Amino acid sequence: MPDTKTQKIERLKAALSHKEGDHVPVSDFFWTGFMERAKEQWGQDLDIYKKFDLDYIVISPNMDPIIKDFEILEDDGVNIKLKTGFGATVRRSGKAPMPHFDSFSISEPEEMENFVMEPAKDRRRLYRQGDDQINGLGDAITRNLPSWSDRVDAYYQDYPVYGSICEGYEYLWRCIGSENSLYWMLLESERFGAFVKRIGDFVVDLTEYQIEESRGRLSGMYVWGDVAYVNGMFFSPEIWREHFKPITKRIIEACHKAGLMVIYHGCGNASMIYNDYIEIGLDGYNPVECKAHLDVVELKKDYGGRLCFVGNIDVRELESGNPDRIKREVLYKLQSAQGGGWICQSDHSVTSGVAPDSYAYMVDLVRDYGTFPLNMDRIKSELAALDKKLKR
Repeated sequence: MPDTKTQKIERLKAALSHKEGDHVPVSDFFWTGFMERAKEQWGQDLDIYKKFDLDYIVISPNMDPIIKDFEILEDDGVNIKLKTGFGATVRRSGKAPMPHFDSFSISEPEEMENFVMEPAKDRRRLYRQGDDQINGLGDAITRNLPSWSDRVDAYYQDYPVYGSICEGYEYLWRCIGSENSLYWMLLESERFGAFVKRIGDFVVDLTEYQIEESRGRLSGMYVWGDVAYVNGMFFSPEIWREHFKPITKRIIEACHKAGLMVIYHGCGNASMIYNDYIEIGLDGYNPVECKAHLDVVELKKDYGGRLCFVGNIDVRELESGNPDRIKREVLYKLQSAQGGGWICQSDHSVTSGVAPDSYAYMVDLVRDYGTFPLNMDRIKSELAALDKKLKR
């Protein structure tokens, strides 16, 4: 029998508050390719969250500056070129895992001053069916999505639903591109700072609007903000603290005021600013990429009791399809769940290369070994045997 929403909320609250609940929470994000494989195996009406009784789902509103459907510029049946409400021109190839941005709305620094953003509290952001860049462009193009409110309604009675919002840099690069972002923060500091403040007001307003219009349907908030790559930050911590930390702090404060816990999704290795996230009250950090040399068992030694980690299951191990490697990965990472402070997820998303049975095996392992209090003797004994077998 599925767990109740109340059980899931208490489980998440325990993990995010560094306490042991009934068992380790588990959820994830899924690539379209994985979902296609899963539907072939388990039926076209599959809902992956319901099948595995996952512990929460994230639902994003329309964050586009201009609310409009995609403008299709080219389409040969495989390759598509389109323009979004961010004003970005994007190519999507059937052979590529992610879209390619040909151009952005802003190409000159002075254009930042007059860049138009329709109001954050425009009802269409939450109640309009249609296209938008955040929800519609990924490893596939998704069009004509139901409204944010309708998607929340489909889950909130049975699952904790997290709203979502881009922080300052994540929103900025979608308007001006990554290269211009890095140049202009140094060469056009006054214009850059003013534009980032406008973006900050917009994303904070949209955070508050989701909370207001959810009318109690939300259990938390995801903040999207990639400010790092595999070896460290895109820019100095000092620049992040000047321009982007205040925005993230305002988002967290708005959520905490409403009783919502906050998980920040930041790819790469941003460990240089983990203490800053703790200072501004962040509850959880995702996805903790293994490819960026991050290990939750080691991180727990420095940040345990201060920052919950969400993720860090190496998707390359899931892609291997090797039961011993998958089990070794899960048991090793489960060590970080002692005392709370860890939510099981992949270290980014469940990719097209993951077999449905491999994902199912991972979930079964977490449910089997992840009941509190953890049986650490069992976990460590079996981990040692697997290390020997795999010669680690």
